[in-house]
Amino acid sequence: MNGRFPDKAPWLVAEAEVEIPFHDVDVMEVAWHGHYVKYFEIARCVLLRRFDYDYPQMQASGYLWPIVECHLKYVRPARYGQRVRVTASLTEYENRLRIAYEIHDIASQTRLTRGYTTQVAVDARNGEMQFASPAVVREKLEAAWANG
Repeated sequence: MNGRFPDKAPWLVAEAEVEIPFHDVDVMEVAWHGHYVKYFEIARCVLLRRFDYDYPQMQASGYLWPIVECHLKYVRPARYGQRVRVTASLTEYENRLRIAYEIHDIASQTRLTRGYTTQVAVDARNGEMQFASPAVVREKLEAAWANG
């Protein structure tokens, strides 16, 4: 496998639909900027479940995966009641988990936001950061590739 993703592996991308709730908007009915990270998280969990390595499986494997970097580019505002599609794509896995995101308006397909997060493995026993992803990540990915 040589650390490369199989071409067009459909499970490397996941989507979640979100309707912007009233409690997420400001007086201008625009989603507060901090909530976009929450929308990313919703899609990230769907993506991690695609290869059986969501947060409970991370903990069970003996590793914690804190976010160490988050980048967002706000293109257009999300507004109260708007239905959006949040897409998460796994783009790196060997030394860290890097996940790219896009948020699109469902009705118009217009891109509203894009960004990425970076997570690193931390040994749950001693709190030491790992400089390469633990073998369990590759095992989970290989199993997902094998099951198509």
